[in-house]
Amino acid sequence: MTPAPRPPKIPESVLVVIHTPDLEVLLIERADQPGYWQSVTGSKDRVDEALAHTCLREVAEETGIQIGTPDVPLEALLDWQLSNIYEIYPVWRYRYGPGVTHNTEHVFSLCVPAGIPVQLAPREHLRHGWWPWREAADRCFSPSNAEAILQLPQRLRAAASVVGPR
Repeated sequence: MTPAPRPPKIPESVLVVIHTPDLEVLLIERADQPGYWQSVTGSKDRVDEALAHTCLREVAEETGIQIGTPDVPLEALLDWQLSNIYEIYPVWRYRYGPGVTHNTEHVFSLCVPAGIPVQLAPREHLRHGWWPWREAADRCFSPSNAEAILQLPQRLRAAASVVGPR
């Protein structure tokens, strides 16, 4: 029996830069493209899916990290209110509907404790590593991912000034 074909991906996704308080950034290596390192990314499952829910689902699926726990409270997920529109690499366009060539990516960051366990989805990723933010940015194959990591210190300072001291 042949499995049912997967529905086309929705061309709206999240990028979640996972980092420690010391700005060590988690990167994961794609299983379908060895050597391609990235942060957690993933498309919405439904057009009406909230972006925060997409983040929670994708982070859990790709890393095993559960957002909304004592170690990683919901407040650790920061919506940057930043969207990137980029051309989908031709090698991955077959996943989308006919004629879809661009994706809108919404950027988030997630602060986690140093040493948090990571459990990769073996079909999606081969290995993971933690690097200082500048080095992590240099390792990313995606320009928008690299740029988000380079913005991380400034975004976190801005968010802290809005929230104020805790």
